[in-house]
Amino acid sequence: MPQPTPRPAATVERPPAVPAHRPRPLGEYALLADGERGALVGPDGDVVWLCVPGWDDPAVFAELIGGSGAFRIRPEDSWYVPGGSYRDGTLIWTGRWTLTDAVTECADALAAPADPHRAVVLRRVRACSGQARVSLRLAVRGGYGVDPPLVPHRTGPATWEAERGGLRMRLSGIETARVGPDGELTARLTVPEGGERDLVLELSDRPLPAPVDAVRAWQDTERFWAGAVPDCSSLPAARDTRTAYAVLTGLTVPRTGAMVAAATTSLPEQAGTDRDYDYRYVWLRDQCYAGLAVAAHGPHPLTDAAVRVVTERVLADGPGLRPAYRAGGGPVPEERSLPLSGFPGAADRIGNRAGRQFQLDTFGEVLELLAAAARQDRLDRDGVRAARTAVAALEDHWRRPDAGLWELDTAWWTHSRLAAVCGLRTAARDLRADGTDSWRDLADAILAETRARCVHRSGRWQRAAADPRVDAALLRPLTSSAWPGGGPLLTPTRRAVERDLAEDGFVYRFRPDGTGIAGGSGSGDGSGSAGGSGTLGRSEGAFLLCGFLMAAACRTEGRHVAAARWFERTRTATGPAGLFAEEYDVSRRRLRGNLPQAFVHALLLENAARLRTD
Repeated sequence: MPQPTPRPAATVERPPAVPAHRPRPLGEYALLADGERGALVGPDGDVVWLCVPGWDDPAVFAELIGGSGAFRIRPEDSWYVPGGSYRDGTLIWTGRWTLTDAVTECADALAAPADPHRAVVLRRVRACSGQARVSLRLAVRGGYGVDPPLVPHRTGPATWEAERGGLRMRLSGIETARVGPDGELTARLTVPEGGERDLVLELSDRPLPAPVDAVRAWQDTERFWAGAVPDCSSLPAARDTRTAYAVLTGLTVPRTGAMVAAATTSLPEQAGTDRDYDYRYVWLRDQCYAGLAVAAHGPHPLTDAAVRVVTERVLADGPGLRPAYRAGGGPVPEERSLPLSGFPGAADRIGNRAGRQFQLDTFGEVLELLAAAARQDRLDRDGVRAARTAVAALEDHWRRPDAGLWELDTAWWTHSRLAAVCGLRTAARDLRADGTDSWRDLADAILAETRARCVHRSGRWQRAAADPRVDAALLRPLTSSAWPGGGPLLTPTRRAVERDLAEDGFVYRFRPDGTGIAGGSGSGDGSGSAGGSGTLGRSEGAFLLCGFLMAAACRTEGRHVAAARWFERTRTATGPAGLFAEEYDVSRRRLRGNLPQAFVHALLLENAARLRTD
């Protein structure tokens, strides 16, 4: 192994007083993730969210949602312009601060490959121009910041350790620091121009092994990302698609293949409402979307991981399949509140009621994913058994009202039935198993009943048997390969979505007021003018998933220019890090909801792969 280039020595001085984190717009945070857990770092170099040891375990850094605990490195001089970017195809974030007389960077990552019990936060300060004078603040508190703090003490020339209640920490790379009675460690670090300084924080629920070698950990992490994210140079928006791969990889547990929907809980979808949720769980539908998106680009371990997860869950639970699970496969806990102030405009809660719902469309998406694996000759016997189990569940329960994709009150949702039809058709076509003719017959029976109950008098699909509104979710099954050309109802349905649910090139999922807007353009040119004042955007933001569904619908119709316009418009709805949330506030140009939202990144990737062939 080549020896690292010697770095100029750094000096450490006594620290100044440092204030706590000030919340920033959601788009200004970047994700660090290693598959076992994720952290959010803000533009001022403060890591303000991290759960240890796993995704839905209590946070040890919870200042993001009004709790305690953070790890900040930022310039001492507050007069700076923050910035930053990901190293292409990775979740290695480099924060960059431009000062009057200096440029300072801090590269941040969670070390990978990951240890399921130990989180390793790597931070490397660089003095790009002029001296780097930075302050450090570390406060570790379990239980979302409610538990008593860990109080570090020196255990070596440049190491500090603490332990409380089974949680252990070690900070390496700081010779001199001050520790307050509340456990907060602060320090001041000066790095000469051209120099670097490594800091390593280890957090674990088990005894810590030997300290991490920072140089080796960085090399291993860089090697991990180089092997995880494929070349996307042939795709539209190549850098964004590689970021999508990195996000999906970072949210996927290496040991099990399970992918969490997002890294956070309780980030507001609408300020002052009761729509703040915990997305640190594995939605099987979202995992299917990710697997299908990656499969559209080519064979990849992320598709294999998705197939493995849904196969195990379907075989274990059969018709009792839950829409969501914990990352380890257990049931999602009941919702409960936390005694915290919350992110501004939001209330803190953990757990999710969706874990108890029945969502029929999940079975259809499972079958679509298993069919995609079969097309790539990557489906084993257990996968075929899982497909048969899913078909049996659909046969017994397709008439049953469900909570649907949007997890609302139970109803006879059209999208759920069309998703079942698509799953049955693709599985019958691609699995080449005995008895699949009956799967086609079942698909035809479901479609016939759905046509009879859910076709609007104007000649398009409507939301549900008892709800005549249009819903952007209907575009998803209509763009499946099981439905060549989207069927005769795709175009009128797409036109209704564009007329009633689009604004300034972004798409909402449905109208909350139960009405449509007359006089919308419906021109199909990608302008997305809804017309009139209406209520779009008042109760929730545009759904970025739906913007990518609109792009896919236009492509299925053969309207490739419109498809490209919807794709390009939707992918603008990010912050500097290029991460998508679930929703986007069109008028204020702000992200809404938990971050990052896996299925939005998946749909960007899938659209890029499909547009490549046009």
